[in-house]
Amino acid sequence: MKSRKILAFGLTFAAAAAILAQAAEKKMASKASGGAAVIVPAVDLKWADLDPAGAPGVKSADVWGDHTKGAFRGFTKFPAGFATPLHTHTHAMHIAVISGTFLHTPEGKPEQRLGPGSYLFQPGAPCRHSTGCDKASECLFYIEGDGKFDLTPVEAARAPAKK
Repeated sequence: MKSRKILAFGLTFAAAAAILAQAAEKKMASKASGGAAVIVPAVDLKWADLDPAGAPGVKSADVWGDHTKGAFRGFTKFPAGFATPLHTHTHAMHIAVISGTFLHTPEGKPEQRLGPGSYLFQPGAPCRHSTGCDKASECLFYIEGDGKFDLTPVEAARAPAKK
C-alpha cells in the first residue's frame, strides 16, 4: 500500500513538473517576441556557413535563438550530394524536410530517405548516425535544437590506439 502511495505521488509530481516546464517555455517564448508575432519572409533570412571547416556548402539561417550559443530554431540547406561521416550531437534536434531528399542513416541500420513533409527527431549523444542529401537536388529543412549545435565525428571521439 505504501509503495502505491509513493508511486502515485511520484507520478503526480512528474506530471506537475512537465506542466510547469511547458508553461515556462511558453512564457519565455512570448517574452522573447514581446508577445507579438514574429515574421521572417524567406527573402529576409540571413544565410551563413554552418561550419566552413567541417561542412562545406552547408548553410544555416536562425530565426530564433543562436545555434552557436544555445537552443535555436531555423533553416538549414545541404548542397546536393552532401554527406557527413558517422557522428553524434550533444543535444536533440527536430527536423522537418521542406525540399529535396534528406538522408538519415542510424549506425547499423538502413538509410532512411526523407522527402518533403517528413519529420525526424534526432536524439543527442550517444545516438550515432550519418546524414546527407540526395544528389538530385539540394535539401532545405526546418530545424529546432534543444541546445547549441555541434557535430562530433565518431572517429574523432575514439581514444588513440596504444602502441
